Amino acid sequence: MATVEEVAECMFKEVEQFSGKKRFKPGDLIKHVQKELGADKDQAKLAIRALTEDGRLVYSYFGGTWLELPYQEGAAKG
Repeated sequence: MATVEEVAECMFKEVEQFSGKKRFKPGDLIKHVQKELGADKDQAKLAIRALTEDGRLVYSYFGGTWLELPYQEGAAKG
């Protein structure tokens, strides 16, 4: 079974890979790591908490609750 750190890294890579193309609800990420790593829901919730506390992901609230990479000033994609 995967550790919370491994679950968090898997989630972060998924969000990072699709940044600007797709948004993720917390439940989407939980289902992703359950499928990929066999992680349980409690591990996934702890991983989300760790990612947000570390500032690697942030919650946004626009038409729902989403997890995404934090906004970085001057980081326009081009």
